[in-house]
Amino acid sequence: MRTFVSAVAVLIGLVLAAVAVPAMWVDRNIVQEDGFVAFTAPLGKDPVFQQRLAAAAVGSLGAERIPAALTGLVTPILESAARSLTTMPGYPDAWTETLRKSHRLNFAAPGTLPAEAESATSLTLDLAPLIALVAKQVADATTLPLEAPDQLLITLGQPEHRQILDRVSAFAPMGYALAAGALIAFALAFVAARRRWAVLAGIGLGVLVLAGGWTLAADAAGGAVTRTRSGNEVAEIFKSEFVAAASASFAQWILVAAVVGGVLLAAGLVLRLVGGRRRVPAAGSR
Repeated sequence: MRTFVSAVAVLIGLVLAAVAVPAMWVDRNIVQEDGFVAFTAPLGKDPVFQQRLAAAAVGSLGAERIPAALTGLVTPILESAARSLTTMPGYPDAWTETLRKSHRLNFAAPGTLPAEAESATSLTLDLAPLIALVAKQVADATTLPLEAPDQLLITLGQPEHRQILDRVSAFAPMGYALAAGALIAFALAFVAARRRWAVLAGIGLGVLVLAGGWTLAADAAGGAVTRTRSGNEVAEIFKSEFVAAASASFAQWILVAAVVGGVLLAAGLVLRLVGGRRRVPAAGSR
């Protein structure tokens, strides 16, 4: 009976861990605003993405915002801004604010958003802070009171993707409770077991199997996201860079899990070997 209880507890712990680890990663790196900003901030340093980002920001300040008489004066300044946007002193802060505003649009409760933002039904990236940086440079150079839009939303996905994200953001924080449940199940299995080395080895082997499963699932999820098309060049570059960064980040979590699994498996086998050697002399002495 003790062996059965121990085996069931190990299986329950592995099932909980299988869901808990990806859920915690999603919560820390995507759902939580500070984690999302820290995770995606390096994307703004990619040269190709920077070029497309600058072009999109400058292009949003079209002719309708510039008097016709000043077009010849402002156009060279806008072209210069497109080339130098990412080297401006205010670019890091503007990019960070872009990420924060985008995160709030995608994750905040609908009642906390402005009325115009609540109408967004797909994943979006708000480039307004970057446009404001360009507008300020133009205003400083020409004394033209150029006003940047409060929002410039770039669609990153389809409405169904927004619905998936809403469900994921609601479920992801539960990963910590699931992880605690997995640890309790493993502890129960260890206490109830007749052969504790088998529990350690079983948990270790199970974690190694989970690591392989997480790798396959992450590759499949990344491929599914990459295959979606938004029709916007900036969005496509952001998406591809984001998927690559997410894959690399989660791969580190998988590596840690694999190392832990390997250590537990080795510890179980060593404990089995040591226990077997102790029993042999005792039997011979009789």
